[in-house]
Amino acid sequence: MATVEELQKVIDESKSIVFFGGAGVSTESGIPDFRSVDGLYNQKYDYPPEEILSHTFFMKKTEEFYRFYRDKMLCLDKKPNKAHLKLAELERAGKLSAVVTQNIDGLHQAAGSRRVYELHGSVLRNYCRNCRKFYSAEFIKNSEGIPRCECGGVIKPDVVLYEEGLNDSVVTGALNAIQTADTLIIAGTSLTVYPAAGFIRYFRGNTIVLINRDATPFDSHADLVFHDKVGEILGQLKV
Repeated sequence: MATVEELQKVIDESKSIVFFGGAGVSTESGIPDFRSVDGLYNQKYDYPPEEILSHTFFMKKTEEFYRFYRDKMLCLDKKPNKAHLKLAELERAGKLSAVVTQNIDGLHQAAGSRRVYELHGSVLRNYCRNCRKFYSAEFIKNSEGIPRCECGGVIKPDVVLYEEGLNDSVVTGALNAIQTADTLIIAGTSLTVYPAAGFIRYFRGNTIVLINRDATPFDSHADLVFHDKVGEILGQLKV
């Protein structure tokens, strides 16, 4: 297993780091991940979470979708943890060029990161499907039943549901950042969700660092591997 000293040396020598993160980055902020023992996919609901969080379910059972969404996806009281804060610090120091995240909680921006590619959207943005008027996450949280716009249209979170495609401009920006980085830090992801997990194949730089609580299919391809909490590792770095 790698050491923090080895990682510090990589950070010190890097000029363009890209961070690619998943749900494990936010678990230290109290936001549940999806696939671990206590994750969303192992909790009991009338429908499996994967079905609830699909485009078809949203269209056909919108009220049921929002019952689950308000209860489990809107973690608006959560704060950035050591991982989020350290990444923002690395960006301010000119070391980190971008964050590419599968998370939808907005905690990277709350910590101060400015160049963030949100592959799966954000719960903080919500739009009327008719007129495109913007609504806040607080509006959704405090609404009842199916949230509707003043024009009467149904409001939809700007998150990528199952069966929906990723945003083209976000994908382009993320891939360009990964392709031009000299160091790629992959953290808090099982690397099993596609197409996002396939993004790391575009990396052409020097060093791949992998930080995840459990082993991943990509461990053997990384230069440094940590099986630990993301914040515990990144929090020890000096910028």
